[in-house]
Amino acid sequence: MRAMNSPVIIDVVIPAFNEEKSIGKVVGEIPQGLVREVIVCNNASTDDTANVAKNAGATVLLAAKKGYGYACLVGLAHIAKNEIAPDIVVFIDGDYSDYPAEMVDLVNPIIERDVELVIGSRALGDLQAGSMTPQQIFGNWLATNLIKLFYKYTFTDLGPFRAVKYSSLLEIDMQDEDFGWTVEMQVKAAKLKMKCEEVAVNYRKRIGVSKVSGTVKGTILAGHKILWTIFKLI
Repeated sequence: MRAMNSPVIIDVVIPAFNEEKSIGKVVGEIPQGLVREVIVCNNASTDDTANVAKNAGATVLLAAKKGYGYACLVGLAHIAKNEIAPDIVVFIDGDYSDYPAEMVDLVNPIIERDVELVIGSRALGDLQAGSMTPQQIFGNWLATNLIKLFYKYTFTDLGPFRAVKYSSLLEIDMQDEDFGWTVEMQVKAAKLKMKCEEVAVNYRKRIGVSKVSGTVKGTILAGHKILWTIFKLI
């Protein structure tokens, strides 16, 4: 738990679309004293996500345009306005599939060994039965092997739970506004020869229905965008 007593500044960005049943749990289980600000980017939700997040203690921003990456970019724009920049930014989904308490494990490699990007790998952790669809597992395998082939970097997952040094995040210059967000970050980090690591994280069935893997259309669109992003950045 070394990061808990560290003087580093950590901000958390949580993109959230219709996560009223889970967002309070995610915000509430982030280790107290670890982060400066928890930012929930309310991505055009039609439920009570914003109020639940606010009541849980998060800063809530409106990301009116739908898109996972767009919501994350809104969060980063908010962070950029701070007089004092964070040292680390952590991204975690709002569906309660990840374990917020494991955030300490993600930031420690950055604090202790000056790693620039840490991916929480579900492939290395305990994957609860049914928490990922077969097409998700295959898609991650295919994408990470293509990254290894073209960029000579080894990843086992494109997991959304990740920590990145803020100065490195600015250098990466994220642009994607939807499904290509995670793979864009990893591919650009590889191209920039950044120091990357993975840590094992556990993963459970999400609360509610996935907006991506929960539909055939979402799965196809996400898969296409991920592969397109890998080849586009070559």
